Amino acid sequence: MRLRRKVKEDIKLSPNAMYLLKRRYLLKDDNKNITETPSELFRRAAYNVSQAERNFKSPFKASEIEEKFYQIMYNLEFLPNSPTLMNAGTFLNQLSACFVLPVEDSIEGIFESLKTMAQIHKSGGGTGFSFSHLRPKGNLVASTKGEASGPVSFMSIYNQATGVIVQGGRRRGANMGILRCDHPDIMDFIEAKKKEGSFVNFNLSVGATDKFIDAVRLNKNFNLVNPRTKKTVRKVKARAIFDAIAKAAWHSGDPGLVFLDEINRKHSLRKMGKIEAMNPCGELPLLPYESCNLGSINLTKVVKAGRIDWEKLKELVRLGIRFLDDVIEVNKFPLSRIKEITSSNRKIGFGIMGFADMLIGLGIPYTSKKAVEVAKAIMSFIHNESLNASHGLAKERGVFRNYRYSIYAKKNFKIRNATVNTIAPTGSISIIAGCSSGIEPIFAVTFLRNVLSGTRMFEINPLFEKSIKKKGLFKKGLITKVARSGSIQNIKEIPQDMRKIFITAFDVPPRQHLLIQAAFQKHTDNSVSKTVNLAKDATVKDVKDIYLLAHKLRCKGITVYRYGSRKKQVLSFESEYLGSCVCIGDAFQGATPQHKSMLVFPN
Repeated sequence: MRLRRKVKEDIKLSPNAMYLLKRRYLLKDDNKNITETPSELFRRAAYNVSQAERNFKSPFKASEIEEKFYQIMYNLEFLPNSPTLMNAGTFLNQLSACFVLPVEDSIEGIFESLKTMAQIHKSGGGTGFSFSHLRPKGNLVASTKGEASGPVSFMSIYNQATGVIVQGGRRRGANMGILRCDHPDIMDFIEAKKKEGSFVNFNLSVGATDKFIDAVRLNKNFNLVNPRTKKTVRKVKARAIFDAIAKAAWHSGDPGLVFLDEINRKHSLRKMGKIEAMNPCGELPLLPYESCNLGSINLTKVVKAGRIDWEKLKELVRLGIRFLDDVIEVNKFPLSRIKEITSSNRKIGFGIMGFADMLIGLGIPYTSKKAVEVAKAIMSFIHNESLNASHGLAKERGVFRNYRYSIYAKKNFKIRNATVNTIAPTGSISIIAGCSSGIEPIFAVTFLRNVLSGTRMFEINPLFEKSIKKKGLFKKGLITKVARSGSIQNIKEIPQDMRKIFITAFDVPPRQHLLIQAAFQKHTDNSVSKTVNLAKDATVKDVKDIYLLAHKLRCKGITVYRYGSRKKQVLSFESEYLGSCVCIGDAFQGATPQHKSMLVFPN
């Protein structure tokens, strides 16, 4: 792969960011030669999205908005979701990340959704499904007098189809599969990913109700109900189901829980029906056929001299909300039905990344009470300013078409978008921005990231790298030692003041993970993507306690991952590959300048 011009001519990015951009994002010609620089990618996206301004009596020229959009991307202060960066201004021009599709209890309905899923995956989006309406295994099929094969069997078809669809040659599609806790096939669903390699293209979550969680706490029986007949099939101990969920999650990371009643209590369009499903990473509860586009502020860019620059943050929120609303205007939707409901509700998901790095910049440990207070303060501010920005757009452009069905109509608060905020995982865009992912603690100060269907990239937290260089500690032996550990708390060569603020995922107690998640969820009208990372020696009881506390704290969903529970995992700090690396930075012999701070392995 070669460039037609010098790629890093006008923007400073990390080697890992450049590698990712070259593999996934930068446009290529028919011979797979890259035809644009990173800044040209941002210009392409800024120009394409800003053309929406021509659809309204905007107080700004489209060229003025284009320049503002370009600058916040060029400065890595704000980035939209990957499909926007990849597809803006191209033939596809499908810019949304998240879709939810219904799965009806008929062969025609099941395969119609499968077809739509394939179209969405081809265009770069991810899909969420509730399989709860499908009749259970062994139930009568009236037309043939045969027996139904059940939801898990049809999920398998969706999984296989996803595996053969590569999104423009850049990445494979992703799905969220949800089954209600009262479905008769719930145990089959819970154990679907027990064997490693099963349902690799799905994240799974049990749709948990308040009634189920109450029955778990009180050790009561719970009814399993046939969704076709609405009749109780059998009664089981709620704790038997819950124990199976926790054991499976301990074993493989799946399933998580989605708290359906909490989602629908906070649903801004309750009059339009209940939400049953979410996108692949769990941050977007959506109605059938809805889609949503996302974008995130890099919080490291609003920290100056150990303080938060609230005015800059306010300006970034205002521009980000405008950007995401403009995306809806120029988006080329994969289905007319998706275009109709998305344009009528105009849901957007403005969020953040770099929260852990921001805390480090403020000198605040992720494990402290102060971190929770900062989470509440920052997200409360962002949510209020997001509402104000959407209100301003409503004055300019009008409210969304289904406004009369929303909670805002009752309050007589004019708003452009049915939802405004989402906390996404920001996996790829945080690599580009050079910051920590979403609201997660830093996974480790150095670690391996598996991306791009088998490529392994070595990462070192830039703030940590800067600190140890400043203290004269950037040496091969120390970096190797750090790379083989998930924590620096017991590495005496590292000064105490650094150990205090460079808190990694496994230094954070489960309760603190949840307090941070709940703090953000309180001021987020969509949902929050967050994983409670557990050490390898965590117990099934630990998982149970986390799931119950997440419900108590009014989270909308919960995911755990026990380190090492899968042979193939996205992030790793146990570095058995160090001996065969291409390079891992200045501290290692053989590192060439062009490979600085980057580790790449073949498939």
